[in-house]
Amino acid sequence: MTVSNIADEIKKRRTFAIISHPDAGKTTLTEKFLLYGGAINLAGSVKGKATARHAVSDWMEIEKERGISVTSSVLQFNYGGYCINILDTPGHQDFSEDTYRTLMAADSAVMVIDASKGVEAQTRKLFKVCVMRHIPIFTFINKMDRDANDTFELLDDIEKELGIATCPINWPIGSGKNFKGVYERGSKKVTTFSDTQKGTKEGESREIPIDSPELEEFVGADNMGQLLEEIELLDGASAEFDQELVSAGKLSPVFFGSALTNFGVEIFLKHFLQMTTPPLPRKADIGVIDPIKEDFSAFVFKIQANMNKAHRDRIAFMRICSGKFDAGMEVYHVQGNKKQRLLQPQQMMAQERHVVDEAYAGDIIGVFDPGIYSIGDTICMPGKKFAYEGIPTFAPEHFARVRQVDTMKRKQFVKGITQIAQEGAIQIFQEYNTGMEEIIVGVVGVLQFEVLKYRLENEYNVDIHMENLPYEYIRWIENEDIDMNKLTGTSDMKKIQDLKGRPLLIWVNSWSIRMTEERNPGLVLAEFGRS
Repeated sequence: MTVSNIADEIKKRRTFAIISHPDAGKTTLTEKFLLYGGAINLAGSVKGKATARHAVSDWMEIEKERGISVTSSVLQFNYGGYCINILDTPGHQDFSEDTYRTLMAADSAVMVIDASKGVEAQTRKLFKVCVMRHIPIFTFINKMDRDANDTFELLDDIEKELGIATCPINWPIGSGKNFKGVYERGSKKVTTFSDTQKGTKEGESREIPIDSPELEEFVGADNMGQLLEEIELLDGASAEFDQELVSAGKLSPVFFGSALTNFGVEIFLKHFLQMTTPPLPRKADIGVIDPIKEDFSAFVFKIQANMNKAHRDRIAFMRICSGKFDAGMEVYHVQGNKKQRLLQPQQMMAQERHVVDEAYAGDIIGVFDPGIYSIGDTICMPGKKFAYEGIPTFAPEHFARVRQVDTMKRKQFVKGITQIAQEGAIQIFQEYNTGMEEIIVGVVGVLQFEVLKYRLENEYNVDIHMENLPYEYIRWIENEDIDMNKLTGTSDMKKIQDLKGRPLLIWVNSWSIRMTEERNPGLVLAEFGRS
């Protein structure tokens, strides 16, 4: 394949993450995108009856039982000449670390907001991560078919809470039972809303010019008067669309619709694809790596064990950052310092996978992991040694001592807990100088403990005892020459180490951190670990 053909393929790629507070409709929106791309023919429902299909992007048993996404799914489809990679993330705050890592692999983010609730706690937290990375953010205000907050208040809420300017691309006419459609500001036409049959692409929406007498007849005189008034206000008060500001993550284009009834989804998708960019250059320790000019390179952003219970496999998800990947090609694993071939390269549609022969910058591939990869690892061509920026590890806020009930199952227990830890959902530590006898688990959110217990029982056949510990604060020790035995701490402090033998400290009280630093001059503590 010629260089220009590779460049054309890369330019078609759009890779984005969908983020939201739980229940804002993120998974439903994802499914509707897939309907348009022809990737699925029937939308499932996460919270449907027992006989209904589960959402295609939720595959883990516990997700199906609880109706929440706890891991990120990777879905690819083609639409309108583009090859689109969607990274669907967990909405629940207890899984925010998985979402954070996923955002490292995305080029832009779609933020889904419930029209009746506005910006919620989790949206705020995830948004900060997007701002930190300066990635473009697109807003889809969902559930307009239900009673919604005042539209200007919703925009004000986004601007105040998240500190980003907004630019509505379209504007809703009413909400709930009074929802009539959206006004497209660019074309000056109204796309009318009719309650389409759920789970289908087809709707009976029509486009009516704003100055057509037919429009007033359709929406009613009151709605028409309010719309004209709001358009005037909007044209005077809202930010102008500016592609540069959007690309810099400083202006969020806003769209309105209803993912459940499939209204406004395709309108959003078309605009979004025009406003987003193909894969961009990425920082590495040797400088910026250009996606088109450079040979194949990728980094591992997620590891998932047991996606297929029958095969007990482990998949390392890689974001391709540059060039073209060919199945069977020899590559170099930087952190492992060895040449290798990526085994069983595949792309996902939830649990269903297909083996890929080729993939390009912007694509996500899953490869079989025999236990050699870690989150943040770089893969590149032999002779091109460099590493992409590491992915920070979140500081756990909850800790528990964990041990297996049946002492004869020690081997399965250590294997299971180690594999789950390598996925990055939990962090495991051991008391300093005790080895793996005492395992301490740290998590960002307490629901992770429940998932750990569930997965150890169901995937590794190991029952566990879990004893909650009072520690809430953790710091990594940056000093390489530290003598842990001579470290003077506080009464509420415990010395621990991670799987790589790196020393850490945990405390019950936040003020003890400062006291420990004062008692040990020269001690350097860090809030984030490095993958």
